[in-house]
Amino acid sequence: MTRAARSILTFGLYLTGMGIGLIASPNILFGMLRLPASAEIWPRVLGVVTLVLAYYYIQAARSELTVFFRWTVTARVMVFVVFTAFVLLGLAPATLALLGAVDLAAAIWTALALRAPAKA
Repeated sequence: MTRAARSILTFGLYLTGMGIGLIASPNILFGMLRLPASAEIWPRVLGVVTLVLAYYYIQAARSELTVFFRWTVTARVMVFVVFTAFVLLGLAPATLALLGAVDLAAAIWTALALRAPAKA
């Protein structure tokens, strides 16, 4: 498995944990992010969507889909940008930008791995 694929696999596992957490007990995650608790179904729906994304990431890593790896770099940087904008606009607590920072760090890891020479 290439370095880039390992970064994508790791992010897929992170998304798996987030998805399971959102489905099983979203208010624990919300509490950590200083977001209000919710009795709505939407956090759990988001958990299912997150698990679907996790599946894509894991399968792409297993299949060495480099083009997918490249797409995710831009998308994950955008998550950070948008989450940070939400914070700056007063729509969300600062902890949401920290969650976006995980996406940014993972995007940088993947981008650097894509530039690294392949192992011989």
